[in-house]
Amino acid sequence: MHSLSELFQNFSAVIVTGGSSGIGKSFISHIRTLNREILICNLSRRIPEEREALDLRHFSCDLSQAEAVERILPELESVLARESPEGRILLINNSGFGSHGLFPEPNLAHQLAMIGVNVRAVVQLTGRLLPLLKARGGVIVNVASTAAFQPTPWMSTYGATKAFLLHWSLALNQDLRGTGVRTLAVCPGPTETEFSKRAGQGAGNPPSYHQESADEVVLASLRALAAGRTQVVTGWRNKLGAAVSSIFPKPLVARMARRVIARHLMGK
Repeated sequence: MHSLSELFQNFSAVIVTGGSSGIGKSFISHIRTLNREILICNLSRRIPEEREALDLRHFSCDLSQAEAVERILPELESVLARESPEGRILLINNSGFGSHGLFPEPNLAHQLAMIGVNVRAVVQLTGRLLPLLKARGGVIVNVASTAAFQPTPWMSTYGATKAFLLHWSLALNQDLRGTGVRTLAVCPGPTETEFSKRAGQGAGNPPSYHQESADEVVLASLRALAAGRTQVVTGWRNKLGAAVSSIFPKPLVARMARRVIARHLMGK
């Protein structure tokens, strides 16, 4: 197991999606602290407020649109070739959003955009960058969720996208054996980020003592990365919940989840 500082001496470039806030922004801050020379590229619609202080390259991109991802790829590859032509690459697929309510609330367009960002953009970006990662070596970090471990009524599409991301990450890791590239699936629970604002959470938000900070999630993720793990559930409450959800039959877990999510997230 490497120390975190040793780990990031082995990478020359990091590509992060959704680094303008929350977990993505925390990834950037911690990585920059660990390696002042590493090239960091952020793909998101908003420019991070600390862009100059963090010394990162920002690529404005609406990840819900496949065409937008394709448009920025040549520029991204050009920056990598010019500013960091050698060394391992860390790809962090962090960007994602959700919604709360009975499907298809708030509307079908929102649900389809969610699938676009949470699933299609991850597969698209990973697939297009995979030849470069194989040539130089690296790691693919996919930020899933504890929602991946059970059906999630009131947020059915979101939970399904994260279940896809978890299982796809673990299967992809096996596909990549012997290539010099591996994956890590990160599964945080409720986290103090802007996620709840976009998801439309109301007065029934989980109490703060049930939430982790973005920094706590990122530190657990980096330690798992240094240990060579393929999956990490952050926080002891989340580890317990994921374990319990994996034991019982899915129909029973779905009924239980409906009550828990309605109580904590919908205030009902």
